[in-house]
Amino acid sequence: MKRKPKQIARFKFFRKISIGMASRVGMLLGQVIPCVKQNASKIRVRRMELDTNLNMYFKKDEFYFAHDPDKRCKSGDIVLIKELPEKLTRLITHKIEDIVYPLGDITDPITGKKVVVGKYREDIEEANRLFGKSKDAFDYSTAPPRGRLEGTRDFTHGETYIKYHDDGKDQPFAV
Repeated sequence: MKRKPKQIARFKFFRKISIGMASRVGMLLGQVIPCVKQNASKIRVRRMELDTNLNMYFKKDEFYFAHDPDKRCKSGDIVLIKELPEKLTRLITHKIEDIVYPLGDITDPITGKKVVVGKYREDIEEANRLFGKSKDAFDYSTAPPRGRLEGTRDFTHGETYIKYHDDGKDQPFAV
């Protein structure tokens, strides 16, 4: 059975619409980067894009502004963002759904165990128990959580702003 030109055009149109809707993603995983916008966080979503000439994938970053009025997330956190049904402003198109991994202690996503370099903390503690703990070894059980150095070395909590000129003063929150 041969299709008429009108039927072919209609088929191509509906195929294009269905492919466009399937490629639209509702939730994205990204990393929070410093942002000067009020009530919002800037999220970097990294995707892999195929270069057909080289037949290789390369990193491509896309940036989204997510509604975060409570400033729950800090720079470096890995967050899950969801697209809003309608834009809040011209730039804010998503909202922060969940903080998946806060910056600091690394957690294995499959097992849920804490990781140091390439080993689980449990394995390190077991080796320390069997062979004796080194006097220079770091003790993770007594270490305070992230945020203890706010104001001295950790400036992720501070209000960021754009640095327009260098006047010789220390500007730790400038972007």
